[in-house]
Amino acid sequence: MSNIKKLASQTVYYGLSSIAARFINYLLTPYLTAVLTKQDYGKMGAIYSMIPLFNILFTYGMETAYFRFIQKKERVASINSTITISMLCSTVLLFALTWYSQTALASIASLKEFPQLIQLSIIIMALDALSTIPFARLRNEGRPLLFAFIKIAGIVINILATIFFLSYCNTFIAAHPNSLLNLVYNPADSPIKYILIANIMQSAFTLLFLSKWMLPEKWAFDVALWKEMMLYALPMLVAGLGGMINETFDRLMLGWWLPITYDFDEQRGIYNACYKLSILITLFIQAFRMGAEPFFFKQAEGDNPQKVYARVMKFFVIVISMMFLVVSLYIPIWKHFIASKHWVGLDVVPILLLANMFLGIYYNLSIWYKVSNKTRAGAYITLVGTAITIIINFLFIPHFSYMACAWATFCCYGSMMIMSFVWGQKAYYIPYAWKKLVAYIVIVVALFFIHKGAMFLWGNTWFGLLVAALLTYAYGWFIFLVERKEFKKLPVVGKWVK
Repeated sequence: MSNIKKLASQTVYYGLSSIAARFINYLLTPYLTAVLTKQDYGKMGAIYSMIPLFNILFTYGMETAYFRFIQKKERVASINSTITISMLCSTVLLFALTWYSQTALASIASLKEFPQLIQLSIIIMALDALSTIPFARLRNEGRPLLFAFIKIAGIVINILATIFFLSYCNTFIAAHPNSLLNLVYNPADSPIKYILIANIMQSAFTLLFLSKWMLPEKWAFDVALWKEMMLYALPMLVAGLGGMINETFDRLMLGWWLPITYDFDEQRGIYNACYKLSILITLFIQAFRMGAEPFFFKQAEGDNPQKVYARVMKFFVIVISMMFLVVSLYIPIWKHFIASKHWVGLDVVPILLLANMFLGIYYNLSIWYKVSNKTRAGAYITLVGTAITIIINFLFIPHFSYMACAWATFCCYGSMMIMSFVWGQKAYYIPYAWKKLVAYIVIVVALFFIHKGAMFLWGNTWFGLLVAALLTYAYGWFIFLVERKEFKKLPVVGKWVK
């Protein structure tokens, strides 16, 4: 149980830092949805759909390769040096290529009129790429507190800089038109420019703090090792690109395929804001991945790791199913996290919550091809998911706008989850209690529809919240009764149960 306890504690710490990291937009969502127009919020959504995609390209699977290869203790120095040199060279090369291609990138993002936004985004991508391996080194060394401090400190800088630019500068310059602040701030510029500058400040600060872990102790490039790592990493690059297309490209597709009768910036602004309400599950999955990836690889070297993987999956599904209820049943509260002008899109939230549940389960399942060096399987599964995303969006965005994006995400992640489970059980069997886990998911979906039916019949918000509380409590008590023996094995919970 010490292994599960360690994973849980690291997930908590990584969770705190992930909340900060993912809240680059999330913590600012109420503020940004209030101060930005729906059109500007849509433009920001397009930019922040591109950045994660290119982050995958800039890191090309080397983060996962690092965790896989660093377990060989006798090669630690060579691995650190080789992967650092590789990342430095590739970042410089990709920065030059993307800078040269900025016009094409602006066209893809439907931002031809705002080339400066693309330039600032490229700088962010390069800085973030350089911090990838230093962060991986911290995670591998089991230093979640330092990891969390750097992440949170960076995000505080981002938040303060964003509020300074969007609120203080306008007010100050209006009162003092001849001030020195005019040298760095122009009220006529797009507000997205200053959001990106704040992000650059965060990325630069983060890289500065990570400088101790950025450079190797000895400079040496092992060509044979690099080839070995690339053979492992490149399928992860394909999987990562496909995964990020599935996760973020729908905001760009709205700009490509919506009829001209729609204001596509407004539509993707509404969708982008409502997407934030799947925040709890998204953040937990991000936190879990941070702690689980190095944990899973270390477990692979021990006795019967499959049993550990199966138990981790059980606890994971229990947590995210409860989170689904907490968000989906309490939308009347959560919706105040975004400006009321975006509430028209709230129907996508339960769909996206389920989609992200599927994605989290898929991340758990993906351990089979990572530890067995069959990373091509991950690429194939993700490419199928990407095809599903593109086809559904292409066919249905012209008719259903962002609702098509939500259902495409649901179908994509659901398909990837099923494919990975079926394939993985044949190639690397893990004794998942899959019937029980499926039952848990079906139950929470049924409870959601029971709540929805009660709201349809009576429609009172306070009554709906009361029903939500009763259903959430009932599910929690049900899980406690079913998993009572399992909970007794947990160090803290077990004492309470006894």
